[in-house]
Amino acid sequence: MSGKVDILLLGSGGREHALLVKLAESPTAGDIYVALGNGGMYERATKVDLDAEDPKAVAAWALENRIGLVVIGPEAPLVAGVADAVRAAGIPCFGPSGEAAQMEGSKKFAKQVMARAGVPTAAYRSFTSEDECAAYVRQVGGPIVVKADGLAAGKGVIVAKTTEEALEGVHECFSGAFGEAGATVVVEEMMEGPECSLLALTDGKTLVPLATAQDHKRALDGDRGPNTGGMGVYSPVPMVTDDELAQMIDIEKRVVAELAAEGITYSGCLYGGFMLTDEGPKVLEFNARFGDPETQVVLPRMQADLVGVFLACDNGTLDPHDVRWGDDWAVSVVLTSAGYPGAYEKGKVITGIEDASVLEGVTVYHAGTKLGENGEVLTNGGRVLDVTAVAPTFEAARAQAYAACDLIDFEGKTFRTDIGLRCIQGR
Repeated sequence: MSGKVDILLLGSGGREHALLVKLAESPTAGDIYVALGNGGMYERATKVDLDAEDPKAVAAWALENRIGLVVIGPEAPLVAGVADAVRAAGIPCFGPSGEAAQMEGSKKFAKQVMARAGVPTAAYRSFTSEDECAAYVRQVGGPIVVKADGLAAGKGVIVAKTTEEALEGVHECFSGAFGEAGATVVVEEMMEGPECSLLALTDGKTLVPLATAQDHKRALDGDRGPNTGGMGVYSPVPMVTDDELAQMIDIEKRVVAELAAEGITYSGCLYGGFMLTDEGPKVLEFNARFGDPETQVVLPRMQADLVGVFLACDNGTLDPHDVRWGDDWAVSVVLTSAGYPGAYEKGKVITGIEDASVLEGVTVYHAGTKLGENGEVLTNGGRVLDVTAVAPTFEAARAQAYAACDLIDFEGKTFRTDIGLRCIQGR
C-alpha cells in the first residue's frame, strides 16, 4: 500500500475509539492496530496483545511490524516513557516524552513550570509529610483542594468544603489509597467560576488550539454526587468570551515555550483545564494527552487529516492551517454502569447500539465494553458508552444525543439528563 501509514494506537477507552474513527478517515491511514482496544474498536482495527505501558515492548512490536505512526491515548504510557522508546527506534510518535508528560505526571512539576512561565493558577504548597500537610490545612482551613501529586487514574483530587474533609483527604493520600501517586501531596486554594477545557496540538514550537469543550464531572443531575471521569460534554462553549479564549491560548503557548527554554520539547496534545474566574482564566490542571470525554465532541467537529497532523506534531512541521472548524455543535452523553464511580457490575448485554448509530449525526463511541463469546457487546467498565451527536444547532445536537441514548439498553444503564444545559443557562 504505497503512501499508506500503518498505525499502532494505544488505549482502550472512549477517547481511543474517537481517535480511531478520526484516524481511519485519513486518506493516508493504512492498517490500524490497537492495544488493547475495546468491544467497539475491532471493526476498524486489529487487536494486539501488548502491554501499552512497557516502552521496550511497544517499540519492539512497532519496529517488527513496520508501524509508521504510534498514537498514545492514555497518560500512563506517556509518563512511563513509551514515546521516548518509540522515537529512539526511529518511529514517528504522537505524544510527549516522559519528561514533558510530567506536566500531568506530577502536579508539583506542573505548578513549578507554571510559576516560571508566569501562568495564573491557584496558590499551592506541596508536602511529603502527612503531619506537616495536616498542620498546614488546619492553619489555612477549608474550603481547599487536596491533590495526590502523581497519576491516580482520574482520582486523587479532593475538593474539600471543610477543614475536616480536607484532613480526611490528606490522610487518604498519605495512607496509600492512591499508591505512589500520594507520596507527595499538593494543597491548593479553592477557585470559583465555570470550568472549560481547551485542548491544543503542538510540535514544541507551534501551538494550534482546538475547540473549547465543557465536561460534566459530577455523577448526578444538577452537579450533585461524587466526581467521576466525566458524565457528558459539549462543544463549543459559548460562555467563553473572545478575550478569555485568547488568554487561555496564550497561557498554553507560554507553557510550551517555557518547557522549550528548559530543554524540553513538548510534542503532542496539551490539555488545559481552566477555571473562568472573575480575574480571568486560571489553570486548574494540565494533562499530557487528549481529554476524555472532550475528545468525543472535539474530533467529530474537527476538519483535518489526523494522520498528517499527528506526523507534523512529531517532525516539527505543524501548520495552523492544517486544522479547520465548521459551525456545528456536538453533545456527548456518557452511559454508565449502576454504582459508578463506586462499585459496579460488569458483563451486562448491551442492545440498541446499531439503532442509535443510524440516527443522523450520531456516533456511539465505546468506552468500557468487550465482546462476548458469541460476538455480543457487554459492559466492561464504569463509563460504558459515549453517545455523541453533531448537528447545526446546540438544541438539535442535544436532542439527537438523548434520542440515541433512549435506543440503547443494558441492565443498570445510568446517565445524566442535564448534559449541556449550562450552554443555555450561561454562567
